Amino acid sequence: MANEEQKDDENPGNSYLKYSGMGVQMIVIIGAFTYAGYKIDEAAKHPVKWVTAILSLAGVFISLYLVIKSAKS
Repeated sequence: MANEEQKDDENPGNSYLKYSGMGVQMIVIIGAFTYAGYKIDEAAKHPVKWVTAILSLAGVFISLYLVIKSAKS
């Protein structure tokens, strides 16, 4: 079984799918956090969109953390 897992990791198609999935994951996380911040700012009628900025940065850091974590394994 270990050889089968090793062969799957060497397949270039699997690497492509793995890193494409990471990109999609980053887009979804950053988009969700930015959308949540936007909705909070709209509901609170903030003149400056600080919540959007803070949550979008949080989404960037969280997605980078997850990408780095999954790239190591």
